[in-house]
Amino acid sequence: MAKDSIALIGFMASGKTTIGIELVKYLGEDYTFIETDQIIVQDIGKSIPEIFAEEGESKFREYESSICEKVSKLHKVIISCGGGVVLHNINIENLKKNCHIVLLKAPLDEIYKRSIKNGKHKRPIINKGDLKTEIEKVLNFRRPYYEKAAEVIIETTNRKIEDIVSEIVIKTQLKT
Repeated sequence: MAKDSIALIGFMASGKTTIGIELVKYLGEDYTFIETDQIIVQDIGKSIPEIFAEEGESKFREYESSICEKVSKLHKVIISCGGGVVLHNINIENLKKNCHIVLLKAPLDEIYKRSIKNGKHKRPIINKGDLKTEIEKVLNFRRPYYEKAAEVIIETTNRKIEDIVSEIVIKTQLKT
């Protein structure tokens, strides 16, 4: 059976939620949008900062892997993956079973600008010191993981949402 889902990966503020929602609108009512971080919050009953503070990042990554395994079995879903999902190869292996893995990219300055605008600077992984320095450090560390996992890479900076959606649909050959 051909892959009928898309997993959007990338750093926070790269556009995964925005593009994911628009992809579902474009692909039609057969498709559903889901966010791995949102599922973790619902299942565990704590916010992500609470999980990090009370249980640590390694426990959060365990929750994330469990969710990736579950959502990889779903069909006709557009999944916005948490930024760190690529850190554990099992997550990508699971997602690749039924998903096209699409990396949404944006340069450091754009991520920084979007993070400030959208309040994403309160995320535990970068909420440690100078925001731009922390984003750069984590982004540089994760970049090879993102690129290794990606089947399709899309630049999101200074582009219309509908153009990004069209490019994803064409490159994944997802049928509506």
